[in-house]
Amino acid sequence: MIRQAVFLVGGKGTRLGSLASAIPKPLLEIAPGLRFLDVVIEEAARHGFDDILLLAGHLGEQVEQAYSGRTVRGATIRVLREPEPMGTGGALDFARSELAPAFLMANGDSLFEINLRALATPLAPGVLARIALRKVLDPSRYGAVEFDGRYVRGFLEKSPDIAGPSLINGGVYVLSRDAVGSIVRPCSLETDIFPSLAKEGRMEGMPFDGYFLDMGLPDTLTQARAEIPQRRKFRCGFLDRDGVLNHDDGYTHSAQDLRWMPGAIDAVRLLNDAGLLAIVVTNQAGIAKGIFTEADMHALHREMDRQLAEHGAHIDEYFYCPYHADAVTLAYRTAGHPDRKPNPGMLWRAAESWSIDLKHSFLVGDRQSDLEAAMRAGVRGHLYQGGNLSDLLKAALVEPL
Repeated sequence: MIRQAVFLVGGKGTRLGSLASAIPKPLLEIAPGLRFLDVVIEEAARHGFDDILLLAGHLGEQVEQAYSGRTVRGATIRVLREPEPMGTGGALDFARSELAPAFLMANGDSLFEINLRALATPLAPGVLARIALRKVLDPSRYGAVEFDGRYVRGFLEKSPDIAGPSLINGGVYVLSRDAVGSIVRPCSLETDIFPSLAKEGRMEGMPFDGYFLDMGLPDTLTQARAEIPQRRKFRCGFLDRDGVLNHDDGYTHSAQDLRWMPGAIDAVRLLNDAGLLAIVVTNQAGIAKGIFTEADMHALHREMDRQLAEHGAHIDEYFYCPYHADAVTLAYRTAGHPDRKPNPGMLWRAAESWSIDLKHSFLVGDRQSDLEAAMRAGVRGHLYQGGNLSDLLKAALVEPL
């Protein structure tokens, strides 16, 4: 499972003129107290990338001050500052000792809302890179990518002569650390490294249709400020765990006992690909009753995350209730805890933490207590009674709101 995300935040932002003369362009605010880079980092963190490395250069001390040592949704942020301009390829070479064997990489001044886990499935033998592609109507500003359905075969430079809808480089990649081995500083990934990998047949492409914005021009910065804050109100597919995602064998808590329900992994992937949050809300009375510990439960969730990642899927967060009236431990002994379904506390906490639009979200559960919690939270409820879970999710996703 690829866990590292590397963001390039060292450019000077010359196209933004005076707007970025005294601040790195990814640190520009798009709403009060919200930097563009905040959004980019949170997208990576919610997809399960918990080691985030920022490669800073121009005015890098500001990046360090803002982010070094911070934690965002469980992801720890580190900052490396290049001592002199090295280009995008040179910055990676400078960070070589800190790079994981395979890692996600993106530009810190662009946002491409895609299923990052789908992009970050393991690279095939001999492949050193995978690039997210985006179709645009006018590629003249970006340049175009030559793609044969699996491999990127070449890149066309920016030119007004490039006409008609074309695939472009979406600025998000999965790279093998071995791809860094041939770098000689200074150099550019886009113009020096990627064309060679494409020519050698060592770069895959993966088209996506998600929202795309490069905030490197004054008009696109204005666009970012108008559009992105509005996009941070999420729809969500809430999922019960035992009996919905995994077989309920009675207080399931061990990774070795994990058995997915039919279509469960595909169902999570459907939510991810549709751009909805996938959030688990689960009663865990076994903790209260001393059958297993919270650490045991977290270990099971890590194994679920690992197996989901192999299929390009992820859970954004697990909300759980360890409280019960019959708890053997006083700390967990509570009757009618607001988080314990049929109470809606977990849904409300998730909505506050993630800015979820409950009216346009839904929950899938296998008990009436799940549906009652959904009703109390103002969320549509769907009862899962067996069969292929992905079929139920497909119906839920197209149901009129």
